[in-house]
Amino acid sequence: MPGIDECLLDAMTVNGARGAAVIEWTSGLALGMVGETRDGDPEATAAETAELARMAAEQSAFAALEPRGTSHGAAEDNGDGAAPGEAPVEDVIVTTRTCYHLLRFVDTAFDSGVFFYLWLDRREGNLALARMRLRDLSQRLAL
Repeated sequence: MPGIDECLLDAMTVNGARGAAVIEWTSGLALGMVGETRDGDPEATAAETAELARMAAEQSAFAALEPRGTSHGAAEDNGDGAAPGEAPVEDVIVTTRTCYHLLRFVDTAFDSGVFFYLWLDRREGNLALARMRLRDLSQRLAL
């Protein structure tokens, strides 16, 4: 299983990638970062992105809904339809006039609160392909 640095370098091969990071969303600390950062401040980029991830992950409006006719016991889920170690939100996409910002939560066996962040140039990037690549990377990442 690839580590953080290898996954980040792989993420930078996505067409239009300008920067990538693995960030711990409860503290706002970057576990690894490559490429450009907005305003040249990697700590601010990590903290601001983590704030957005935390807001999305903690909102009950975004909690996974159970399919009709199913129920999970308290030992099987954490109250939001997600199994332990899974964020209720898979990813967050922010679109600006020039860029895509993708946040992909990493499911782990422990409550890690980690996500991938990928910054794409909108003219060169393909949002659908970038989402698929981040999904694959988040499944392969060894923490």
